[in-house]
Amino acid sequence: MEQQQSIKNEVSTSGIGLHSGKKVTLLFKPAPINHGICFRRIDLENKPIIEADVKYVSDTDRGTSLNKNGARLQTIEHVLAACAGMKIDNLLIEIDAEEPPILDGSSIEFINCLKKAVPKKQNAIRKYFHITEEIIYKDEQSGMTIHAIPDEEYKIDVSIDYNSDVLGKQKTQLNSIDEFETKFAHARTFCFLHELELLLQNGLIRGGDLSNAIVYVEEKVEQEELERLALIFNKKNIDVSKDGYLNNIALHYPNEAARHKLLDVVGDLMLIGMPIKGKIIAHKPGHGPNTEFAKIMKEIIKKEKNKAPKVDLNAVPIMDVHQIMNTLPHRPPFLFIDKIIELSDSRVVGLKNVTMNEDFFKGHFPGAPIMPGVLQIEAMAQVGGILVLNTVPDPQNYLTYFIKIDKVKFKHKVTPGDTLIFELELISPIRRGICHMYGRAFVGENIVAEGEMMAQIAKK
Repeated sequence: MEQQQSIKNEVSTSGIGLHSGKKVTLLFKPAPINHGICFRRIDLENKPIIEADVKYVSDTDRGTSLNKNGARLQTIEHVLAACAGMKIDNLLIEIDAEEPPILDGSSIEFINCLKKAVPKKQNAIRKYFHITEEIIYKDEQSGMTIHAIPDEEYKIDVSIDYNSDVLGKQKTQLNSIDEFETKFAHARTFCFLHELELLLQNGLIRGGDLSNAIVYVEEKVEQEELERLALIFNKKNIDVSKDGYLNNIALHYPNEAARHKLLDVVGDLMLIGMPIKGKIIAHKPGHGPNTEFAKIMKEIIKKEKNKAPKVDLNAVPIMDVHQIMNTLPHRPPFLFIDKIIELSDSRVVGLKNVTMNEDFFKGHFPGAPIMPGVLQIEAMAQVGGILVLNTVPDPQNYLTYFIKIDKVKFKHKVTPGDTLIFELELISPIRRGICHMYGRAFVGENIVAEGEMMAQIAKK
């Protein structure tokens, strides 16, 4: 079980925004569990917070911009990619302008800041978006495609093709997010020389510099034009390298452009709000397709949140009622579960068949029998008890006691003939015999009850 992470200390960095050209200071601050990555515009009235959420994407021209109630942020993908690479889940980023500093045009300086702040594990389980079936996004006009397939790691394949003799076709591959810092975080942003004039005319790249971006040159450039560009970028002189880019710095990698595009994919997909387990295959990606794909994934996450677990009622259970009674002290009429269908270190799925001969139906609305909500929660707790007792070698020697019940909701009636499916997951790792769980009860595809519960096991 992986734990969520934040940072121990506050740390800041300063620089110039790529497009705004404004001086900006960015401050990384620790945040509590389940907070997510959020930005706070401290230069605006009331210091509004903008969550790193794809629903706030407002513009994807030369960078990913967010807008929440008029509070805007642009070019946030390099910061978010650094958070992904460092496996930071919860962070408050205070910023005194509308754009993070471009620094060297990559993510490495943000990673260095987060390392100085010291990543810190938190008492909450890290939740992943597991890609369980193929997801496809296509832009027929541009030929851009992104699709995802199941995988136990977070992998990304990127291929780019700008029909450029200088840049050529490039490919790159991330086999694990653990590779991000060493193989991709240094890759700098790039553009073509013919794009520069248009970008400048549209008020973009005011903070651009030949030290924070790679400018590729596809045609011969006259000396007069080079001198004009030198004035724009405040350089004594500008040359075209033998490899066809407009600066005198060496490329970090022959395929640095493809690696930077992969960096952008990592940053943009952080906007789904959780890390990914699966393989992303992107051809000619850009901020527009990346964020559209993120919206598709976010919608899948939303649907799966209320989706009943897949259960094969004919399969041999992990535990039948006799095995359950060997673990739990409960006995009829107060044993409310019949089967355990799935069981892992952090998740359990159990089943109860609701029949008319239940003792409680004799007095609880006899003319219109309904299973009492408190007994639904008790049944859910018994399933959770199997999860927590699974952590000790001699469960028959322990009892499980409720400590807390919170955020309980009952959404549908449970009546005789229903089959209740309970799914419980750990919210935080089990420590000192204390188990904090989130549980849901389903009849068919409908949630009938849900809530958080905390229990403690103790020796008899």
